[in-house]
Amino acid sequence: MKNVTDSFVSLGHWPSAESFGFNTDILATNPINLSVVLGVLIFFGKGVLTDLLDNRKQRILNTIRNSEELRRGAIEQLERVRTRLRKVEMEADEYRMNGYSEIEREKVNLINATSYSLEQLENYKNETLRFEQQRAINQVRQQVFQQALQGALGTLNSCLNSELHFRTISANIGILGAMKEITD
Repeated sequence: MKNVTDSFVSLGHWPSAESFGFNTDILATNPINLSVVLGVLIFFGKGVLTDLLDNRKQRILNTIRNSEELRRGAIEQLERVRTRLRKVEMEADEYRMNGYSEIEREKVNLINATSYSLEQLENYKNETLRFEQQRAINQVRQQVFQQALQGALGTLNSCLNSELHFRTISANIGILGAMKEITD
């Protein structure tokens, strides 16, 4: 360090240059060269460096502003999408509930219609049974009546004379005619 200060102090004492040569003392020449280079750089490069730094600063600020605007836009878009999602979810729930309600209504309607059809079929069956039963009863009555009539006629024919026979037949024809009118 003493050599550095000695070189600055002894600038006025340099002997006249007898020959041209290089100073090989690194400690003496480097600080001088560095200070000259730094001085020149600071003097001439200050404006360029300031402009470069200002431009870089403006680009960074613009990027930050753009990023902020993009972030705000993304947040707004996200909120719109969330709002729309909530609306769609509510509509889906409503459709789901309406669908379930509609299914339940259709199920109840189908059960009611089937029950009504079964009741009608049961009524038709009962009516058919009553009709067939009544028809069978009427057939049996007619057969019993015909057999009884034939038996009575046979007995009468063997026991009665022709005039009594004629009155009995007339009375029976009248009874049969009255019975026929009642059954029709």
